[in-house]
Amino acid sequence: MDSLALALVLVSAVMHATWNILLKTAGDPLRTSTVAMLAGTAVLVPAAAVGWLALGRPDLPAEAWAIGCVSGLVEIAYFVFLSSAYRRGDLSVVAPIARGTAPALIVAVGVLVLGERLAGLASVGVALLLVGLLVVQRPWRFLRGAHAAHRGAAGFALLTGLMIATYTSLDGVGSQLAPPWLYMAILWTVAAVGLGLIDLVRPRLAGGAFVARPGSLSVRTAVTAGMLTLAAYTLVLFALSRSDVALVGPLRESSVLITATYGIVRLREAVTRREMALRLGGSALVILGAAVLAIAG
Repeated sequence: MDSLALALVLVSAVMHATWNILLKTAGDPLRTSTVAMLAGTAVLVPAAAVGWLALGRPDLPAEAWAIGCVSGLVEIAYFVFLSSAYRRGDLSVVAPIARGTAPALIVAVGVLVLGERLAGLASVGVALLLVGLLVVQRPWRFLRGAHAAHRGAAGFALLTGLMIATYTSLDGVGSQLAPPWLYMAILWTVAAVGLGLIDLVRPRLAGGAFVARPGSLSVRTAVTAGMLTLAAYTLVLFALSRSDVALVGPLRESSVLITATYGIVRLREAVTRREMALRLGGSALVILGAAVLAIAG
């Protein structure tokens, strides 16, 4: 991974952690996500249109349109599952499971499906990242029945992780078929429209497994989250256009350390001293893994 791609992913991770915190602390995570995506689309689409015209109206491959639309649909599911998880569990439970289980799937798809190959040192870096994230989250605790109060959240968090792995793999292909910002305009529009439609029918679906009755909304918070999401996603797509999914995906998930720490320190989500020690150890492994990836180039 070159230094620019590494920098893009790390900055994106910080932005991503910030908007997840805003989402968790919002009165209505799903409606906040909807307004955030609509706000991001209102900024992105006109900018993409100007860029498209400035470049002489280049043709976009049909494959880029198709992959962008599918990725947008996966993003809708991602926001629905993530919002459902945040309504049921703590930030320091949901974020590590959702963001920490995705890298293993991303690496598997990158290597087994997309035919990407990791050099020896890069493989060590990815392994350190994955082990560090697993030490921080230890998802098996929730699968075997521990912390029963959060089992519902853990299930939705795992589904969220599956969606993350899916759209990241799709974007790894789509961002190389078309300019990242044009590709992003496609998927972002699909996701925003889909979430808007879901928000319209939510009162009829209230009480179901995936949605709840619309709650309070801070437009300022939602718009801020939208701008952060837009910036973070843009940086990741540019990184994907320069590097392999199997490298970008796991490094991006380092944002989980910020969100989990915020949940423990600021939201006062209960943890033991042993838990805190494990999180610190896992954090050290993640930082080491990122350094190895940078050296691997």
